[in-house]
Amino acid sequence: MKYVLISGGVVSGLGKGVTASSIGVVLKACGLRVTSIKIDPYLNIDAGTMSPFEHGEVFVLDDGGEVDLDLGNYERFLDVTLTKDNNITTGKIYQSVLEKERKGDYLGKTVQVVPHITDAIKDWIESVAVIPVDGKEGPADVCVIELGGTVGDIESMPFIEALRQLSFQVGPDNFCLIHVSLIPVLGVVGEQKTKPTQHSVRELRALGLTPHLLTSRSAEPLLESTKEKLSKFCHVPIENILNIHDVPNIWHIPLLLRNQNAHHSILQQLNLLNQATAPDLQQWTEMAETFDSLTESVRIAMVGKYVGLTDSYLSVVKALLHACVARSFKPSIDWIAASDLEDESAKSTPEAHAAAWTTLKSADCVLVPGGFGDRGVRGMMLAAKYARENNVPYLGICLGMQISVIEFARSVLGWEKANSVEFDAQTPNPVVIFMPEGSRTHMGSTMRLGSRRTLLQTSDCITSKLYGSSEYVDERHRHRYEVNPDVIGTLEEAGLQFVGKDESGKRMEILELPSHPFYVGVQFHPEFKSRPARPSALFLVASKLNRKRRKNEVIRT
Repeated sequence: MKYVLISGGVVSGLGKGVTASSIGVVLKACGLRVTSIKIDPYLNIDAGTMSPFEHGEVFVLDDGGEVDLDLGNYERFLDVTLTKDNNITTGKIYQSVLEKERKGDYLGKTVQVVPHITDAIKDWIESVAVIPVDGKEGPADVCVIELGGTVGDIESMPFIEALRQLSFQVGPDNFCLIHVSLIPVLGVVGEQKTKPTQHSVRELRALGLTPHLLTSRSAEPLLESTKEKLSKFCHVPIENILNIHDVPNIWHIPLLLRNQNAHHSILQQLNLLNQATAPDLQQWTEMAETFDSLTESVRIAMVGKYVGLTDSYLSVVKALLHACVARSFKPSIDWIAASDLEDESAKSTPEAHAAAWTTLKSADCVLVPGGFGDRGVRGMMLAAKYARENNVPYLGICLGMQISVIEFARSVLGWEKANSVEFDAQTPNPVVIFMPEGSRTHMGSTMRLGSRRTLLQTSDCITSKLYGSSEYVDERHRHRYEVNPDVIGTLEEAGLQFVGKDESGKRMEILELPSHPFYVGVQFHPEFKSRPARPSALFLVASKLNRKRRKNEVIRT
């Protein structure tokens, strides 16, 4: 196995995940099979209990793993299906070591960070690296490892030591270290400063790791003099000084790396030049150029709880991007804080309230994504009601589907106090209930997670036509509440149709409103399986219907 390690220095948030994904794309374009591992040094077992404001979205894998959003980047860029073991955390490592200690596996020895924790990290990396993730048999050729955080962080020290040992263990021909660092430009001087990167590399070398390639993040392309300075003081050949400057869209980054011969430097370090071919990135070139040339936009109202941090909905944003580009639209997402739509907001923050409603009414389609808790729920219901009554394309995902059920029960059935027991445990009309198998005492990994099969109840529905299947769809889930099966008959008599159910036939998965051009709610998360070359069908249709709706509006005018 060949390993490519991506580390980061100076500051966090430099884009190590996108860099790792892009390097994987370039290596894959050279004819190699690639897998990925993300190391997160935090003590959490996984990302499942983290607030979206704290760590961005929680990405869900086929096997139910709740992982860091960077694994979503890996899956989208490399078109692979990863497992929860591809995300290593300090919590997982310590948990596995302590379980062995309790069972007596260490034979009475004193359990220490070195060698027991570091050995556990190495064993985990080596065992996960050989798991095929691309649908083919046998291990991949290259494993790209991203080390989260910044070099020098206390929590990442055991991982750096383990990786130092791994590099020595596998040999220089099987290990390539790429360090991502920042090249700032001070406003007063206007000079590209290399000193932060020099200090970062020096600290990395002091820990026993020497970078083979240096990837510099900057707003503008690096000057040749800057590269020479970095090479001289960081002990990296000048041809191995890569630059990822700001680009119009991230699909340019693999092309940027290819144009700087990053693949040649990596392949040379890994002794793979004879095995690899010239990188074929024609598809990525077309996608990047297509996106840059788009002029007509589609306005999508994203009505959510966590709009203050767009990474909270990263996969939804990417799925919209994939769909819009496929339909030759430039995505224009209007972020609306759901609470700003509520009546209370009209009194406390009238300007925000008015702006939110103006934005909603000018949108071409409405999307209500997932979330937890009761904050902003009434605003989401108002958005769902507006879309339903005005024939605006509506897609409700997870909570968004439950919101549409509550709103329909209140507005159409006249159940004024209809609600989810998540928001009102004493509601007389519980149209959304807690799943019987869920845990009320533990939060981590207790939801209904991972890829599940949804059986379509009829072929004469929008969803069936979109997916091109009359039998079933497989999508990823993450929820602990569901539509109450006792009220399904009443809802369907009033016009709402549940066209998708789980294999038991009791859990509602997909709802549609036949009298509406496109009013769909899904309990699953279709965004997690969207790929640049294979957009999610549910996101595609909203763009298509939007074009038709615009045309009709022009004709009426």
